[in-house]
Amino acid sequence: MNAMQCLPYVMKQIFRNPVRSTLTVLGIAIAMFLFTSVQAMNRGVTVATTETANDTTLVVYREDRYCPSTSELPQDYQSRIERIDGVESATPMKILVSNCRTSLDVVTFRGVPKHGFMNGPGSKMTVIDGSLQDWNARTDAALLGETLAQRRGLRPGMMFDAAGITAYVAGIVRSPNPQDQNVAYTALEFVQLAGRDKLGIVTQFNVKVSDSSQLDRVSEEIDELFSSAQEPTATFSEKAFIGRIADDIIELVGFARWLGLGCLAAVMALVANSIVLGVQSRVSEHAVLQTLGFSGRLVAVLIIIEGVLLSIIGGSIGALASILVARYGSFALSVEGTSIPIVATSGLLLVGVLVCGCIGVLAGLVPAWQASRREIAACFRSA
Repeated sequence: MNAMQCLPYVMKQIFRNPVRSTLTVLGIAIAMFLFTSVQAMNRGVTVATTETANDTTLVVYREDRYCPSTSELPQDYQSRIERIDGVESATPMKILVSNCRTSLDVVTFRGVPKHGFMNGPGSKMTVIDGSLQDWNARTDAALLGETLAQRRGLRPGMMFDAAGITAYVAGIVRSPNPQDQNVAYTALEFVQLAGRDKLGIVTQFNVKVSDSSQLDRVSEEIDELFSSAQEPTATFSEKAFIGRIADDIIELVGFARWLGLGCLAAVMALVANSIVLGVQSRVSEHAVLQTLGFSGRLVAVLIIIEGVLLSIIGGSIGALASILVARYGSFALSVEGTSIPIVATSGLLLVGVLVCGCIGVLAGLVPAWQASRREIAACFRSA
């Protein structure tokens, strides 16, 4: 008889003590929920700050400014930036945020020149609902990122208020760029007037460079060009700009990794405790199994399988719950108008199951080894 043929027996042992098994599974599920959530946050930081390292976009910001409300640059910088060798285009943006501090629910308005935006800087965005014609036709129209629309329950044709702006939802867009998923794109003049600023004042310029190898040179030339101006600039690659602003979030996620490791340790402790209690209560039963011809090795394997099943059941529940909450909650960590998405993919579920399976094996090794070496007579005396 092999271990797989004894699988019904293992399941029977798990359900024999339903209270203990249920508490163990729930404890594992909670720990894996936290672990998977931490991994989703970590994945979001990676997507926002390290992927597409060959990106050719620069962000020109006001020097020594952080929150978008404090960064003011003359819009006429655009023509001077575009004359620099290697610059393909410079898009002025006026940004307003509902909350400049770190939060899970921030609405970011980005005012952009509508003419040619979708064929230029917004070329990666796809309108999945609504009408691009409505966006072009109405001054107060906004294109909402898919994450923002899901979180706020907004659909094309609705009006919504945030950051002191009342806008009309013309369409919902999907984009591979995390920053596009949590913003509302509107006309540049609309945001400038809504923010009670004069026309001609913007928050930043997104500069498209012809080749990623020229990023450093172009950024230095831009800052040098405006170094003696009344509004000097600080230019970064888009990923470096996001990493600089989101430094606190990155540190928080780095600390959260230790929380994830603590969750794994808790899973191992829960599984090991359940197995040890189960083995101690079934000492005489193991003696009977060996009397019937079960080898000590097979008894040990059955104990390990029990631990693996408990781990996988609880881990799958916790990981799946975390993924569903992240996806349908449409959460994103936002700071100073920059979004760090919480990326929960189906791959996290697989990782969680594999990790729990390994933990189940490790947690069952010691009690399985002890049970396999116990003599039949000693088992009956212990009982």
